[in-house]
Amino acid sequence: MNFPSISVRLGIVCEKKISMFEPWKMLEVWDGCFRLPNELIDWKKLFFIGVILTAFRVMFQMSTLPYPPAEWILFPPSEISSSGNLNHEKNLRELPVSTDNRFSISQHAPLVVSLNSIDGLSQKMQVLERLEQVSRQRKRRKHVNVVDKVISPPSPVRKVSNHMLTHIASLTPDEALAYAKREIENAPLVTDDQDLYSPLFRNVSTFKRSYELMELILKVYIYKEGKRPIFHHPYLRGIYSSEGWFMKLMEDNRQFVTRDPQKAHLFYLPYSARQLQRVLYVPNSHNLKPLSVYLRDHVNMLAAKHPFWNRTHGSDHFLVACHDWGPYTLKDHEELSRNTIKALCNSDISEGIFVSGKDVSLPETTIRNPRRPLRNLGGKRVSQRPILAFFAGNMHGPVRPKLLKYWRNKDESIRIYGPLPHRISRVMSYPEHMKSSKYCLCPMGYEVNSPRIVEAIYYECVPVIIADNFALPFNEVLNWSAFSVVVSEKDIPRLKEILLSIPLRRYQTMQNNVKMLQKHFVWNSTPTRYDLFHMILHSIWLSRLNQLQVSEKS
Repeated sequence: MNFPSISVRLGIVCEKKISMFEPWKMLEVWDGCFRLPNELIDWKKLFFIGVILTAFRVMFQMSTLPYPPAEWILFPPSEISSSGNLNHEKNLRELPVSTDNRFSISQHAPLVVSLNSIDGLSQKMQVLERLEQVSRQRKRRKHVNVVDKVISPPSPVRKVSNHMLTHIASLTPDEALAYAKREIENAPLVTDDQDLYSPLFRNVSTFKRSYELMELILKVYIYKEGKRPIFHHPYLRGIYSSEGWFMKLMEDNRQFVTRDPQKAHLFYLPYSARQLQRVLYVPNSHNLKPLSVYLRDHVNMLAAKHPFWNRTHGSDHFLVACHDWGPYTLKDHEELSRNTIKALCNSDISEGIFVSGKDVSLPETTIRNPRRPLRNLGGKRVSQRPILAFFAGNMHGPVRPKLLKYWRNKDESIRIYGPLPHRISRVMSYPEHMKSSKYCLCPMGYEVNSPRIVEAIYYECVPVIIADNFALPFNEVLNWSAFSVVVSEKDIPRLKEILLSIPLRRYQTMQNNVKMLQKHFVWNSTPTRYDLFHMILHSIWLSRLNQLQVSEKS
């Protein structure tokens, strides 16, 4: 931006055009005028020019500051000091233990520094985060796409002092877990978090504190043993892709993975149940014995080679398997089946293999294009969803034929199909059906799990889950009643009555909650905070804390 030149008279004979951006010319005129004796300088005009130049310089410097000036005045930079918190930790009262004895702490747990006691800094950080949130919202108003709505930028991790990091590093893995449990019990109240929508959670304060501690503490050791393609070879496509995506992102991770097993809180068995089936199963043999024997021999080899399995009988080890046969391939090794933390898509609580509270229900995701895992994400407004309920799929298992029997061609508002007929899919595709439906039916097939639950979340359709013995994914932290409907198998004849009994306002709230939930169920090539990779890892971390709890109480 150019300013007009200003005519400045210095004395009687000295007059020259001076640009505000050419102060050296002022020196020329100044020097020229000084050579004229007995001439007076117009000091008022010269002072006015100096004030303008000084103001311009100050404005330029302020524009280069990393934060607005108000933040520098209100919240000057400071470091977190934990030196005064040691005595405070001694005075922390013990919270009541829940009925299932989770997150309770031994009275002999080591005294540690509490991050929660730094209230002043926490308030400042909340104000700063709020300012940053408003700034980001203003920038995004003009351009918002599907990915922006689902994948929010990672918020800054809570700052921790070097003293605190040194203290945590000095703890043994079990001491660090005991410290984490105590901190979770004393979790500070979360009222307005920009990254977490509280109606989705059973207790958003506890979840947030647990997640922060996972980021701060958790270390995972990955066994190098095992031949491809069963081990270390992620399969990223199809309905069983969850185990492959987790394996890929876990093995590529640098934050949580450690090469020193002595520092590990968890040990990962990086195998694929899908690849196990592809390599070892003989088609039409109906014999899973070769698969379970292969895993049994592999675990026995690890136990003979390393001391870590025998130290805890496998209770600090975990596996991730999404294939329907995942639970059944563990039966030939008692400790593998009973003690290991199992993240399973087939999370059927009636068979005695999956144990609620110890094992993790793994979401089943259908990935058609690994290079574009978020393809077709998003849905339509409530007013553009004329179909009350929709289902299309193969007729296997006991529930789907029953659904077809009662509702196929019985009601125009409830559209139930087997495989979607070509004459219909030409007019409206399967994804468009889900995007045009208020409720998406997710009945079990041969097993309790269904990829339609995550598909419904992707397409912003309220899922209706029909599987009596299904442990819902992340049920330990998510409040599924806020964004889904669970219908008992015996109530299939009353399906329309149940759905119509939900008030419109209640449905609108649930559908909005589904939108807010999406970020927790998406795979990202580079993981972001609170996405599906981190949600699975957090559930495994939480299970490890609860297992340590049980061992301390026994």
